[in-house]
Amino acid sequence: MDLLNTLVDKGLRRELPTREEALAVLATSDDDLLDVVAAAGKVRRQWFGRRVKLNYLVNLKSGLCPEDCSYCSQRLGSQAGILKYTWLKPDEASKAAAAGVAGGAKRVCLVASGRGPTDRDVDRVSETIETIKEQNEGVEVCACLGLLSDGQAERLRSAGADAYNHNLNTSEGTYGTITSTHTYADRVDTVRHAQAAGLSACSGLIAGMGESDTDLVDVVFSLRELDPDSVPVNFLIPFEGTPLAKEWNLTPQRCLRILAMVRFVCPDVEVRLAGGREVHLRSMQPLALHLVNSIFLGDYLTSEGQTGQADLDMITDAGFEVEGADTTTLPAHRASSEGGCGTSDGGCAPCGGAPGDAVADTEEAPAARPDLVAVRRRGAGTDLAPNA
Repeated sequence: MDLLNTLVDKGLRRELPTREEALAVLATSDDDLLDVVAAAGKVRRQWFGRRVKLNYLVNLKSGLCPEDCSYCSQRLGSQAGILKYTWLKPDEASKAAAAGVAGGAKRVCLVASGRGPTDRDVDRVSETIETIKEQNEGVEVCACLGLLSDGQAERLRSAGADAYNHNLNTSEGTYGTITSTHTYADRVDTVRHAQAAGLSACSGLIAGMGESDTDLVDVVFSLRELDPDSVPVNFLIPFEGTPLAKEWNLTPQRCLRILAMVRFVCPDVEVRLAGGREVHLRSMQPLALHLVNSIFLGDYLTSEGQTGQADLDMITDAGFEVEGADTTTLPAHRASSEGGCGTSDGGCAPCGGAPGDAVADTEEAPAARPDLVAVRRRGAGTDLAPNA
């Protein structure tokens, strides 16, 4: 297929495809799916070999968020039966992080619900970062605390944070249909604050909320322009008790096409398969490893993932290897110029777009599978062992 040959050539040169080419990837048929995966896989292997970076989420503060993001189980007015608790103490967070590190995680992502941290919250998280770094030698720490005020990114960096996550989530044109309590520009500003402070920027998207193909391409092109080191791709988990509980728009095939499009647009960036992979990719998760070079190990913020051992077995069985702590994640040309660590629910839960053509005309609407949504009941904030 001429399209795929062109995209591979551009990806190997780090050249931006056209919007038309990106849209064409999303429009490919299921008959061409393996060809699409193979083509994007060539680009992935050029820059990352067969390495898979493992990341581990620690939810520092769960629920009771004042923001109204429609997708989120922690949102204002959410009726989802999730865990709710206030800030973990530094030792509690470090203990949770240690479970992920023991399971092979190279990066720990510290996440807290809310619009953004107060100065007192930054002090608290800074102490947590320092404790984790003292007790887990060599671990990377990414913070995800919402919108940052002036000077807060610098303070987190001084405490030892390597990265900061804040997702764009969807296209600028449709952002207001999902969230009214902050703006798309607020999110862009926070990512830029993190970059200016010398933190490695992590910013991504979520798919599956009825957004159009154009919305998906728009947000990925915006991410390319913003130039984060890591781009997490989340797929909506339709929690009961949230406004988007009925949005079951994704098939495994569509998820793979989205991941391939992201890889072609962001060829040399850490593309992370994040929340919702078990729900929507299901048995086709191993194919996604040919497109992404990073995943979360174990559970997410408010939902449970497959067991940590299942993640490790999947990586090995698919012919990939877990990236070691002594390996730099990003290719040399990016690692030498980045401000962070040389290497992410993504951490902060993301949001989507406006109603549109989320399911291609050639696909049948997927069946709703609420049985696959498992609310997290273990790990941080509970007395049960974490999943790692």
